Amino acid sequence: MSSEQGPLRGFTIVVAGKGGTGKTLVSALLVRYLRRHGAVLAIDADPDSNLPEALGVESPPTVGQIREALLDPRSRGDGSAAMPAEKLFEQRVLEAVSEQKGFDLIVMGRGEGEGCYCAVNHILRSIIDGQARNYASVVIDSEAGLEHISRRTARDVDVMLVVTDASARGMGTARRVCDLARELRVQFGRTLVLVNKATDETRAIMADHAAAAGLEVVGYLPYDPAVAENDSRGLPIWALPEDSPVMRACEDVFRRLDSVREERLRRVGVRAQAGAGKP
Repeated sequence: MSSEQGPLRGFTIVVAGKGGTGKTLVSALLVRYLRRHGAVLAIDADPDSNLPEALGVESPPTVGQIREALLDPRSRGDGSAAMPAEKLFEQRVLEAVSEQKGFDLIVMGRGEGEGCYCAVNHILRSIIDGQARNYASVVIDSEAGLEHISRRTARDVDVMLVVTDASARGMGTARRVCDLARELRVQFGRTLVLVNKATDETRAIMADHAAAAGLEVVGYLPYDPAVAENDSRGLPIWALPEDSPVMRACEDVFRRLDSVREERLRRVGVRAQAGAGKP
């Protein structure tokens, strides 16, 4: 696991939204973009895991699989029997991190049996709290539903980026995600909506839907034949050319996220100066 600490370390983005909106594509493109700022921790928190394929990485052992293995007493026959179960669980998860050029990947997967989500979500929260400081950025590809938000796993992060398709139903789902986050008092610095597969005609319509719902749209991604071809060939996002329509649009959107990062740095700097001035 990387120990590189960039100047924008720990800037955490949760990518949420219903299935089929392009949530995982956006998560992977964020990893591709954010590597320029330093090491990225990518967390695939969707039980229907697709982020490894999008990043062109062989899926490592998942957190769910590790937990299931540790439920078997025979798995603790390596001298680790005296180690507390929670500590051993976290150690095994960190050992299973897939280390890549410019980013590390953790896959949550799904567990089986009673209490599996509580345990998996707890370790995810522990990883975020304990490891985010070792990275310039953390990108969490959340599940299609609201499980991690409802269990307050994705808490106290800088940006929740809600991906929606260009439909009224999609914007309705985005509004419900944002409402639930507010109800649970989850501490997101900013909550932003990204509309995928938008046309010139639907942009204005979606802007009206967002305004009516009180949502802030950070940008629009166009339908891109290069993405469709990439998917049909099973290619990772690195195969997308820099000048493809979706890459150009992402560059514009992600630059806006950079301004959120910079504002966070200013706040952190002010707090640090204030703390240094105390007797």
